[in-house]
Amino acid sequence: MAEAGPQYLALPSGLLELCALLGAPRDSLRGPEQVAQKKGVKSPSSLDPEVLSVFVPPFVTKEDSQPAGVNCVTLGKTRRRSFQKKRERPKAEPSKGHPGGPRGQDPEDVGIPNGVDLLALPQLCFPGGVCVASEPKEDCVHFLVLTDVCGNRTYGVVAQYYRPLHDEYCFYNGKMRWEASGLGRSAAGCFVPFAVCVVSRFPYYNALKDCLSCLLTHLKICKDFEVDNHIKDFAAKLSLIPSPPPGPLHLVLNMKPLQIVFPSRADPESPLIDLDLHLPLLRFRPEKVLQILTCLLTEQHVVFFSSSWALLTLVAECFMAYLHPLQWQHTFVPILSRQMLDFVMAPTSFLMGCHLDHFEEVSKEADGLILINIDTGSITYSNDEDVDVPDIPLLAAQTFIQRVQSLQMHRELDLAHLCASTDLNEGRACRRAWQQRLNCQIQQITLQLLVCIFRGVKNHLNYEHRVFNSEEFLKTRAPGDQQFYKQVLDTYMFHAFLKARLSRRMDAFAQMDLCTQSEEDRIDGMLLSPRRPTVEKMASRKPSAPHGAHRRMVVSMPNLQDIAVPELPPRNSSLRKMRTEDCGGSHTVLDVPPKLTYTFKIPEIHFPLVGQCVQAFHADCVAQLSKAMDSLAPENSVLLARYFYLRGLVQLMQGQLLGALLDFQSLYKTDVRIFPADLVQRTVKSLSAPERAQAERTPELRRLISEVVDKPEDAPKADDRVKNFELPKKHMQLDDFVKRVQESGIVKDAGIIHRLFEALTVGHQKQIDPETFKDFYNCWKEAEAEAQGVNLPFSVTEQLDKNECVYKLSSSVKTNRGVGKIAMTQKRLFLLTEGRPGYVEISTFRNIEEVRNTTVAFLLLRIPTLKIKVLSKKEVFEANLKTECDLWHLMVKEMWAGKKLADDHKDPQYVQQALTHVLLMDAVVGALQSPGAIYAASKLSYFDKMKNEMPMAVPKTTSETLKHKINPSAGETFPRAIDVLLYTPGHLDPAEKVEDAHPKLWCALNEGKVVVFDASSWTVHQHCFKVGTSKLNCMVMAEQTQVWVGSEDSVIYIINVHSMSCNKQLTDHRSSVTGLVVQDRAQAPSTVYSCSADGTVLAWNASSLQVTSRFQLPGDGLSAIRLHGGRLWCCTGNSIVVVTTAGFLHQELKIGENFKEISTSFLGFQLMPEQEQLWAACAGYDDIYVWSLQDLAQPPQRIHLQDCSRIHCMIQVKKQQIWVGGTGLSQGRSKGKIYVIDAERKTVEKELAAHTDTVNTLCSAEDRYVLSGSGRDEGKIAIWKVE
Repeated sequence: MAEAGPQYLALPSGLLELCALLGAPRDSLRGPEQVAQKKGVKSPSSLDPEVLSVFVPPFVTKEDSQPAGVNCVTLGKTRRRSFQKKRERPKAEPSKGHPGGPRGQDPEDVGIPNGVDLLALPQLCFPGGVCVASEPKEDCVHFLVLTDVCGNRTYGVVAQYYRPLHDEYCFYNGKMRWEASGLGRSAAGCFVPFAVCVVSRFPYYNALKDCLSCLLTHLKICKDFEVDNHIKDFAAKLSLIPSPPPGPLHLVLNMKPLQIVFPSRADPESPLIDLDLHLPLLRFRPEKVLQILTCLLTEQHVVFFSSSWALLTLVAECFMAYLHPLQWQHTFVPILSRQMLDFVMAPTSFLMGCHLDHFEEVSKEADGLILINIDTGSITYSNDEDVDVPDIPLLAAQTFIQRVQSLQMHRELDLAHLCASTDLNEGRACRRAWQQRLNCQIQQITLQLLVCIFRGVKNHLNYEHRVFNSEEFLKTRAPGDQQFYKQVLDTYMFHAFLKARLSRRMDAFAQMDLCTQSEEDRIDGMLLSPRRPTVEKMASRKPSAPHGAHRRMVVSMPNLQDIAVPELPPRNSSLRKMRTEDCGGSHTVLDVPPKLTYTFKIPEIHFPLVGQCVQAFHADCVAQLSKAMDSLAPENSVLLARYFYLRGLVQLMQGQLLGALLDFQSLYKTDVRIFPADLVQRTVKSLSAPERAQAERTPELRRLISEVVDKPEDAPKADDRVKNFELPKKHMQLDDFVKRVQESGIVKDAGIIHRLFEALTVGHQKQIDPETFKDFYNCWKEAEAEAQGVNLPFSVTEQLDKNECVYKLSSSVKTNRGVGKIAMTQKRLFLLTEGRPGYVEISTFRNIEEVRNTTVAFLLLRIPTLKIKVLSKKEVFEANLKTECDLWHLMVKEMWAGKKLADDHKDPQYVQQALTHVLLMDAVVGALQSPGAIYAASKLSYFDKMKNEMPMAVPKTTSETLKHKINPSAGETFPRAIDVLLYTPGHLDPAEKVEDAHPKLWCALNEGKVVVFDASSWTVHQHCFKVGTSKLNCMVMAEQTQVWVGSEDSVIYIINVHSMSCNKQLTDHRSSVTGLVVQDRAQAPSTVYSCSADGTVLAWNASSLQVTSRFQLPGDGLSAIRLHGGRLWCCTGNSIVVVTTAGFLHQELKIGENFKEISTSFLGFQLMPEQEQLWAACAGYDDIYVWSLQDLAQPPQRIHLQDCSRIHCMIQVKKQQIWVGGTGLSQGRSKGKIYVIDAERKTVEKELAAHTDTVNTLCSAEDRYVLSGSGRDEGKIAIWKVE
């Protein structure tokens, strides 16, 4: 295919998009009578302003800046980027004017940025009009938000200042006063306002305000004809400053006399904050702040009023920041000039701002407006009858108010004991640090408010089908909060919020939700069965109930036999008084210190601004960035990534495209979150043919190009619409029924839904009609509502465990232990006696010996009776359940079987699944209401049938060694294969929270998903997050802060164990990464060796992530790598090769020399340093072969594995054991098997069989436990005790 020609490269703009000078037209000031008329008048008539000059970057064209002999792409438009009013130019002298001034181009020659309307700009820069004053006025600023037709915003900062008319020179076009106009002496003593407006793509309100303040000090003392020069130089200076990337690096610009700081956004998802977020809290009481937030969340018609133009934008922007990560989706015009007041008649939602002088006019203009007076802190409505603003949820409001009241918002209190600063910039830096801390606290408070309001949303989402069940969500809200949620749920803002939740976006909301959730909520994500209120939740309804549970905080591995795994934690019940944990657990401000920030000082920019000066500035930037990078500690990758980003941008501006691409390649593997993929793609496409050829010869750039340019076009964007759950309207086959049930939130597991389908279609055609589904759904929801309404007295709850839930209550029945209702929890049956409610134990499911369904005679009737025989009790419990008897018989037997399986297999999820079966049985019987309903429900007696049909017990050795099972696929629609397991010990690192210092189990599932468990309690620490989309092959921990993950897609992903985020990717391999091994060193950074299937071995500096060496092994099939004796042992399939760390061959074990009769290959190997042995498994053999490291030429010893059909993995445990995982026969069935081999005696000590699918991976946890992961048919992790 022919090489496409280089494309034009449009560089990202700097801080400045446009700078304009505005003021009154000369014609309106011409004539002594007009000027004299204005003298001494208190309220002079307003003049119409206009744009006098516009300055747009770049200010140095390609021809100006390109050095001789250098091939440079077009880095910008070549037209002049400034103009003055065309009609003011003398026709005969188009080229005259001051040096460097405007060249007389038409306004149309200037490329005005999108979103900037030069016709409307004068009104916004002078929203109150241009008024000539008889006395000088103070300089003032205000702020603009400009929106283009696509909704993209730019931001303006406007500085107004006054100049006298009796100066020696006039202001227009460099012409002297007596040449330009006929203004007479009567103009003396009059002051005319002018405005300088800076427009930027970034909301740098404080920084640009400071910049303009510095500019005004020069404009006040210069001659009028020099003003344009000063503004142009000022604009040119700002246009050269690149915008800082998200992260901790801020830029500092010396504007003389001030050092101006341009802060960066905290992360790519966060807004840029360069304003004082406490301003609204100084004007409004916390209750009023909540009221305003409610107006925004419900998308009302909101108008702010103030006598200060500046406060209008600042306060409105503060409220936008309070809403983050929710975003205002409607019209946002924080300043309306008097000519724009009719905007408030808009029919859609909006947020606007007006001067206080227009309050009465606006309030009469339209109905349904929320009128907010910033000056008085009051809120009124233009028509009370048309405005319905609900109250924010009570507990969220109370918590927010108390937290705001505890804020320290008066800096004077902090300064009372300090001496005055004598250094201007030092004092400003201290003020900035104080403001940063306060902003951080306010952001935390408002974010916690949103989490408290919307935390329950996730319980009603179906991620697979992108469904939100709004009706069920509303049922869980308190009655007093219903109106608020009903209005919010209909907004565009909430719809966008739902899209982010269903996409599992890890934004600020998700992170805060994760940080503040309770231990119960962490476990909640692992549940298969429906949730009900626990005993602890019921007790919380009573004011005297004790609050919360003390969390276990340990760093070492737990004793598994002591862990009481909560079998069923709850979800939030629909109570007005919820737990305070739902809103963060505390009413005080979170003591969250702001993240450490760094600054980079922009080099000086020299004028006049010609090509050589710009080149010198760029060269200085590159030199200073390189110097900063050289002095940086290698482990400070966060700051290093920002330097790479900035140096890459500057090199693009220089035209050094290959150098820029190398920096972006380094950035890609250091912090992929801030990698400018679109810019890099455009840069590559703009390369000339020789540059492209040179890039292809550079390995790093060749891979970068293939990543961002040469890869196939992305698939069409997935449908991200949010569907609201609706009952079906047509008949459903099995697949559609599975989807509908999953959407409803009843159950997700596809296997259980298949059994439900069989139950609902017994004796009928294999399809379900809408009426049956509706009846089933309603029965389910009615049972759920009844369970939510259960309120047990204290005399009963004290007999139960705090995590027990009542799942089913019978009607009032007669039993041999009294009259009452039979209650079922996940652990036991008990009788809730009538009259004075009391507790009578029937039995725990573990202690049931027999369950029978019979009848007893009463007069002439035979009454159906349930009989339950309990171990160690002679008396049999009898209950005359009548019509409920058959159903309770099925339910009790299923729970009994589930509990037995859970005990046998050390897997509590059997109980959870049994509970799901039981509740589905109840709903099926209620929905069918037919004689065959009980038979239909029996199709869900899955575990009871399993117990009767396969009564084989778990082998004794397996039962004794197995301690626990966990399911990383819990909550998914089907199990996922476990490809890799990694255990990392706990470290009490100062950078971590206490709970984050616990040991962790990292579990790699298929399709690049990783789940992290807290290994001290085996609860989920981090729910599933993506690491690419391909199968993961290996994981290893490096430097105690990183987890390296090798993927089938040839990328090494690096996860930060503190932030639990994957921001680094190493892309130097060309084939599937199959092995990782770490060489720890006492002083120097660790070295990580990685290998890929094509035979490549790379050595990495774990701190700098640089490749320190590489070599290639012959042939393909490199599948594993080990480190022993300072040498690398590599398994290539046909041989095991021993090489030095530099890649020189030392020794080789060829498989063909030992297995000549059958063609085979090495599946894997393990080194035993203590015994000086190499253990290996071979394809097609059910043996383990052991070679002596002293002499690999000697024939190996053979250890036979009984009933083994395939070996998948092996690890060394302690110093004398080898654990081998694979597939084999157990009790006549093919299962996942583990063989425990004594390395000294070379004998199999144990055969363990607890997985129904093959054992894919093994890992050791401090040599106390071994963890095994199974294939996709089961998808569980077994935890084994090491003897």
